[in-house]
Formats: sequence, C-alpha cells, structure tokens
Amino acid sequence: MNLLFTSIEQGLVFGIMAIGVYITFKVLDFPDLTVDGSFPLGAAVASIMIFNGGNPFLALILSAMAGMIAGYITGLLNTRAKISGLLAGILTMTALYSINLRVMGQANVTLLNTKTIFTYIEALGIPYRWGLILAFVIAAAVVKILLDSFLKTQIGFALRATGNNPDMARSLGVNTDAMKTLGLSMSNGLVALSGGLVAQYQGFADIGMGIGTVVAGLASVIIGEMIIGERSVGLATFSALLGSFIYRLSIGIALRLGFATTDLKLLTTVLVIIALSTPRIRSLLRIASS
Repeated sequence: MNLLFTSIEQGLVFGIMAIGVYITFKVLDFPDLTVDGSFPLGAAVASIMIFNGGNPFLALILSAMAGMIAGYITGLLNTRAKISGLLAGILTMTALYSINLRVMGQANVTLLNTKTIFTYIEALGIPYRWGLILAFVIAAAVVKILLDSFLKTQIGFALRATGNNPDMARSLGVNTDAMKTLGLSMSNGLVALSGGLVAQYQGFADIGMGIGTVVAGLASVIIGEMIIGERSVGLATFSALLGSFIYRLSIGIALRLGFATTDLKLLTTVLVIIALSTPRIRSLLRIASS
C-alpha cells in the first residue's frame, strides 16, 4: 500500500513535468533538452525563496516564470539565431547548470524546518499523506484543464498546426517562430513548476536532480500513449499523467525487487526502448499471423 501511495504522489507531481514534455515532443515535435536544466531551476528558485522565508505558493509561481524564461531563450536560439532545436536545448541546459548554482549559492538547499505548501495543508487538519495527494491532484488537475482549454483555442490550434505541418501553418498566416517560442516557454514553465513542487515534496533541492528528466518525461508520455493512445487533447494529457504513475510504480517495484538506485537510469532506458518498440513488434506479429 505504501508503494501505491508513493507512486500516486510521484506520478502526479512528476506528471506535471510529463505534460510539459508532451508539449514539446508531441505537440511541437521539438526535441527539447532544456528540461534537464529547467526542472532543477524551478526547484532552485522555489527552495531558495522558501529557505529565506518566502511564501511557498509565490515560490511556485516564480519557479514557473523562471522556467518560461529558460524555454523562451531556447526558442530565441532556435528561431532567431537559427541554431538547431537539439543544440539550442543543450546550450540552454548547459548554461542553466551554472545559473542554478548561482541561484542556490551551493550544490543543494535543504527545506527542513521551513514552511512549504504542505505545512499550510496540514494546518487544515488533513493528514500529511492525504494532504500530499490532495495538493498534487489539485495541481495536476488545474494544469491539465488549463492546457486542454488552451490547446482548443485559436492560438492552441496554431501551436498544434506548427508541430504537425509548419509549412502549411505558415501558408495559413501562422507565425511558426512565435508558436515555437510560446510552446517552449509553456513546456519549461510546467517543468519548472514540477521542479518547485518536487523540491517542497522532497524537502530539498539539488543541482543534480534534473539529470535524466527529459528521458523520464518522455518515458511517461510514451507509456501513457501506448496504453490510451492520442485520440484527443484531453486523452493525450491524461495519458501523460497515467504514464507518469505507471513509470514511477515500475521504478518502485524494481527497487522492491532488489535493484540498486544506481540502476534506475538503465531501467528507464529499457522502459523507453520497450515502449517505443511495442508498436513495431505488434505490427510484425500481425504480419506474421496473417
């Protein structure tokens, strides 16, 4: 039961990050590696503000804004400087490592004996564990509903068109460069928001907590899509959340089976490979059986 509760908590809080990854990799078709830097950026901004006595809710807003700025920079490098999307993300991610150290002033910041959003929830008389789940359910639901609504607006359709067929989008008068920058800003804003929540959830922020974030997010998106599919925007964002839960549950089960924490990156890679290979394997099986 403890494993299930932990998987739900982590699945929801990291699910917000997975939704951010969904925007770039699925909606925009943009291989953005900025998230490996914007996730710890959000954690760094939130933790240092809370450590200095700041409001934890305001800290989350500032985390999201910092992530949006990081995504905006990647967008500018790609659209204005004409640097490839992959390289633009790598450059921003690399720069963010130093920026995150500057923000925190050290390699890690602890939030022990500080007021986080969970402190306020617990003050309402809600048991700590249920308070965690309640906070993450609300956060994930708000993010999902707002994103679903946005993607159904005129600008949202333009954003999706930019990812599906940029040439056609340009012929219809869509500023694809602006849409790319907007999508990258939104994506990294959500990733940084997730980082800020995770910092408060874990009780610390660390400079290395963003390593492998993009792979974990991509794994969540692919696993969810493999199970539910991508028939609509609402189902696509829900599948990212479901995939995040299944991914965290799989990692938890692997640890229970005796795998070392140092094996987690390898396990993540194997999960992604299996998820990516499943459609191809299914098609080969259909051909062989026909």
